[in-house]
Amino acid sequence: MMNIGEAARASGVSSKMIRHYEQIGLLPQAVRRDNGYRLYGDPEVQSLRFIRHARSLGFGLETVRELLSLWQDESRASRDVHRLATEHLQALQRKAEELRVVMAALQNLVSCCHGDARPDCPILEELAGHASGAPFEPPT
Repeated sequence: MMNIGEAARASGVSSKMIRHYEQIGLLPQAVRRDNGYRLYGDPEVQSLRFIRHARSLGFGLETVRELLSLWQDESRASRDVHRLATEHLQALQRKAEELRVVMAALQNLVSCCHGDARPDCPILEELAGHASGAPFEPPT
C-alpha cells in the first residue's frame, strides 16, 4: 500500500487530481489509515494510469467513466468500447475541421497585415467588423 504522493508518482496523476477523481466517483474512495491518510494499492494505481491515458487521448470524464467500467468488466462486449472510441474519433475529426477553417481565416488575415509601423491593420479591422455585428464568414 502507498500514500497519495506515492500513488501520484507511480501513476503520473497529481495528488490533486486523484482527490478530484475520488470526489466525483471516478475512483473509489481510498482506504484510510487511522491518521486519515489515504492508502492506495496496485489496482488503484492501474486505474489511475488508465484514466490518465484515456484523458491524454482527449476522452471526457463521463466517457472515461464508461471506459473504466468496461475495462473492469470482463464480460464486456468490445463493440461497446469500439462505439465510444468511434464517437470520440468523429468528434475529434469535426473539431479538427473547425480548427482548419479558423486557421485558414487567421492565415488570411495575417497575410493581409503588413506588420510594420503603420497604424492600419486588417486584422483589427476584421475583428472590429465582427464586434459591430457583421457575421463571420469563413474562407471557402
